[in-house]
Amino acid sequence: MKENEVLQLVKDKANKWLNSNIDEKTRASIREMMENNENELIESFYKDLEFGTGGLRGIMGAGTNRMNIYTVGMATQGLANYLKMNFTGLKQIKVAIAYDCRNNSRLYAETTAKIMAANNIKAYLFEDLRPTPELSFAVRYFGCQSGIVVTASHNPKEYNGYKVYWEDGGQIIEPHDKNIINEVQKITSIDEVNFKSNPDLIETIKSDFDEIYTDEIKKLSLSSESVKKYHDLGIVYTPLHGTGVKLVPMILKKLGFTNIHHIPEQDVNSGDFPTVHSPNPEESAALAMAMEKAAQVGAELVMATDPDADRVGIGLKDNHNNYILLNGNQTASILIYYLLKRWHDKGKLDGKQYIVKTIVTSEILTEIADDFKVEHYDVLTGFKFIADIIKNNEGKKTFIGGGEESYGYLAGEFVRDKDAVMSCALIAEAAAWAKDNNMKLFDLLLEIYQKYGLYYEKLISITKKGKSGQEEIAAMMDRFRNSTPESINGSDVMLVHDYEKSQTIDMISQLRHKIELPKSNVLQFVLHDGTKISIRPSGTEPKIKFYFSVKGELKDKNDYEKVKATLDSKIDSIIKDLKL
Repeated sequence: MKENEVLQLVKDKANKWLNSNIDEKTRASIREMMENNENELIESFYKDLEFGTGGLRGIMGAGTNRMNIYTVGMATQGLANYLKMNFTGLKQIKVAIAYDCRNNSRLYAETTAKIMAANNIKAYLFEDLRPTPELSFAVRYFGCQSGIVVTASHNPKEYNGYKVYWEDGGQIIEPHDKNIINEVQKITSIDEVNFKSNPDLIETIKSDFDEIYTDEIKKLSLSSESVKKYHDLGIVYTPLHGTGVKLVPMILKKLGFTNIHHIPEQDVNSGDFPTVHSPNPEESAALAMAMEKAAQVGAELVMATDPDADRVGIGLKDNHNNYILLNGNQTASILIYYLLKRWHDKGKLDGKQYIVKTIVTSEILTEIADDFKVEHYDVLTGFKFIADIIKNNEGKKTFIGGGEESYGYLAGEFVRDKDAVMSCALIAEAAAWAKDNNMKLFDLLLEIYQKYGLYYEKLISITKKGKSGQEEIAAMMDRFRNSTPESINGSDVMLVHDYEKSQTIDMISQLRHKIELPKSNVLQFVLHDGTKISIRPSGTEPKIKFYFSVKGELKDKNDYEKVKATLDSKIDSIIKDLKL
């Protein structure tokens, strides 16, 4: 479409909004863009904000491609219509609604509750900000047909989002995601949204529900005696201004930990995230204040959760007593090994248990599961696919735990999304158990590497914002998909897993094998030397991500830095060869 055609389309959409039932502040914002900022007008209206990996996510502001009460309202009306179509036999359809610390989150959550109530759907609305995993738990606890959490997870402060859950407590997947989109797209005017609420159908979820949720987490404890023995294990925790501020300390104390240090400035709930550039526990800068505090008090463990408390970043002391950060794969390795080891020690493994990981998460989890003779599943990126495996196995097999490299983990079956509150509890307990076995948590990681191989991973995220950025990302995917390199960094490409085409290509025999997973825009190259390279556009951010995984042998714990440096250099050479 030519530039002048795009501008005309955008102006038509903007004028449609101006002529609908919107508030004066939004109307003034649109007029300002039309008169003085055509580029912003295009970015705000060139498309409709769409469901990605489970809902809406975007920059807040006026326009069809922005998060505001009207895009939230249209999405909610579409969801309400779909719920009424799906649950015609129910006397009362119910939804649970939570929200995080972001600017406008309470407004969007209240708007959602009011529209649901206007559509004769009962809404359970949390009285204050709460973690995303507690929303997942609430959906199942209250017997809801759906759930919504207003959050943009770890995105920058200008973003907000809207994640939708189904009756199993997991984020929506096919066919519900596409069907909801279809219902939202049928709503062509803001005036079609029913804002005439019924207050009698809105019920507040009060703070006593926190006790019910954390009591369930406490039941997952596997080493209470170790915690009792090392209750004074030094822990620094920060919620990064988000929803973990109350519940993470609550569950740590409930387990018996008594030496928990806070960062007072970061305990303040704020959608402006004043102490960090980005509230993302994957970024070292976000944990800088916590690591500094740990050094001051001599803590053994640092934990930081993102704004909606579904992801957690970990810091600890290495064998030189230096504080280091773990990546998501390393934390997953420790957590899954700890869970399986303790289940094994307690005689609870009987062949009916399993773990789940995503296709871009370290293969060391597969090695660990195989060693304990526990079944494992690989799923596409996104915890909604892990939740789907749990749902399909319910009553037949027992889910022990699972995770993804992007700092999200889960244990047990009562929550159906990644849970940083639960993860903080189990990681702290693993540290106490390691100490009870004359190890630091870092020693445990090195033992895992000695036993299963030193898997080393690196992630590169390339950000491409706006309409032009989307086009650049699409072109990059097309280039790698249609021009597969014969070798990378001197090692032949043996297998190409193309999840969009649902096929694996054996580059030697040229045979094709079907991939039995839903289609997804992901490419994986497996090299002759065992290297795995995964490429995928993010479903929630304007990024394309490259995942690199290599493996070495760790014979002696003292050789860790040397082996790691060799593997790091290898990945750098691969990146250079791919011209990234």
